[in-house]
Amino acid sequence: MPKQCEICGKKATFGNTIARRGRAKYLGGVGIKTTGITRRKFNPNLQKIRITTANGTARRMVLCTKCLRNGGITKRKVRPKVAAAAK
Repeated sequence: MPKQCEICGKKATFGNTIARRGRAKYLGGVGIKTTGITRRKFNPNLQKIRITTANGTARRMVLCTKCLRNGGITKRKVRPKVAAAAK
């Protein structure tokens, strides 16, 4: 199963980490220089939750927190535990 939201399809994106050295000109230096660029990954905040579908069955889904906050999903209600009947 890929690591992506089942509703909006949000998945990991890639970017760069830029390593720099030196002192900024406005602080009295000669400027900052780039010494290296490496690839990095931005992962979405995915949560595995149990939801109630339209026909009343429970199902596990992987959702991003944005979809979870939007309220389009009804989280499964946990039934309270019933104490054993006293004799």
